[in-house]
Amino acid sequence: MKYQIKRPNPLRTHPFLQKLQWIADPVEYMEKASLQHPDMFTAEVIGFGDTVVFVSHPQGIQTIFANDRKKLVAVGEANRILYPLVGNNSMFLLEGVKHKQRRQLLMPSFHGERMREYGHLIRNITENLFSQLQRNVTFSALTAMREISMQVILQAVFGFYEGERCQQFKHLLPVFLSELFQSPLASSILFFPFLQKDLGNLTPWGRFVRQREKIDKLLYEEIAERRQEINSDRIDILSLLISSRDETGNSMSDQELRDELITLMISGHETTGTAMAWSLYWILQTPEVFQRLIQELDSLDDSPDPMSIFRLPYLTAVCNETLRINPVAMLTLPRVVKEPVELLGNRLESGTTVVGCIYLTHHREDLYPESKLFQPERFLKREFSQYEFMPFGGGVRGCIGQAIAMFEMKIVLATVLSRYQFALADGKPERPQRQGFTLTPANGVKMLITGKHQRQNYSTAASTTFTT
Repeated sequence: MKYQIKRPNPLRTHPFLQKLQWIADPVEYMEKASLQHPDMFTAEVIGFGDTVVFVSHPQGIQTIFANDRKKLVAVGEANRILYPLVGNNSMFLLEGVKHKQRRQLLMPSFHGERMREYGHLIRNITENLFSQLQRNVTFSALTAMREISMQVILQAVFGFYEGERCQQFKHLLPVFLSELFQSPLASSILFFPFLQKDLGNLTPWGRFVRQREKIDKLLYEEIAERRQEINSDRIDILSLLISSRDETGNSMSDQELRDELITLMISGHETTGTAMAWSLYWILQTPEVFQRLIQELDSLDDSPDPMSIFRLPYLTAVCNETLRINPVAMLTLPRVVKEPVELLGNRLESGTTVVGCIYLTHHREDLYPESKLFQPERFLKREFSQYEFMPFGGGVRGCIGQAIAMFEMKIVLATVLSRYQFALADGKPERPQRQGFTLTPANGVKMLITGKHQRQNYSTAASTTFTT
């Protein structure tokens, strides 16, 4: 008789219906589940081995992160659903020592002096893109923000944001990363292996495979050229990876380079662009937030140093509240129990897959009262722990690019709001919708430029409105 692993608080809905709900409307699925079991429940979803324990209580999240190297293991195998996108050699799928070494290799590219260089680049890219938009003509903030984030990540990864190959990447990446999975139905091909059949360009999987082949061709061409190039002054990530050696003195293969490059482009492009679009939506949707933020931005010089923007308290609070109310990633990367562990008074047996539910944690009323309201002041009144606020995940699998993502959000928002006046194109509220593995604004945040921003000189008395 096969031993059955007992899991806590299983949902009563039929497993097949749960899988459909999870794909079609993950937010509604999670919120309904949390009404039954607010802190932890066992779900029959698809993508991480079907049966998964969702945890949203901060104490449970802390236990997960604290046991990353003890009783829980962040197994790459649990992330196999990502394989068609990133390949076998992605940091998402690496385990143990290999994963640690890859993180240590890449970490300097997203911190320190590199940030200042990125700051000026981000501002220039943003100014150039918005200068080309016509006034009083509706555009998608989601599309514009993803264009900016794509140019930034291309510069960080390859060291270019112009030229023929760069233009090819800019044309192909949005189709590969967004357009092919722009709805829950389209995203289903990632979750159901039986749909992953190449039956020609007219089928969803066939289109995906052909787009992937085009991207791979560009990547391998760039890798081949860089291997022939001798330029020790290059500081982009591809140059760093090509010159790196493991403990035995071996360099990364072309396949390993390809998988890591596509991973960085996916994680650094779509997610950051989506977060910035959500930010603009909430800023324009909430007049009191808009006024307070503009007042803070107008207190800066005409051409402020990027680091002075990065340190602005209310802008930081606005970005944090955006990532709280609309986290782009719904879940932390999965962990698998390797030896029994107690979690919130429940015993989890070996083999159990567990995830931290970022979305539900960020909407706990005991942490964030009136959680559906956009209130940046939350982050000025108190400091939340890494188990209460975790838009970039945490533990050994936390997002390696979180520092540059926050930096980019702040520079882009400060740049556009300091130069232009905006309005939302309609009064329809945006709702989060599944796009692949992320939550994006369903209507793309339609907005328009109504004029140029006129700087105001605020009195000392007025400026005290953004102190706490």
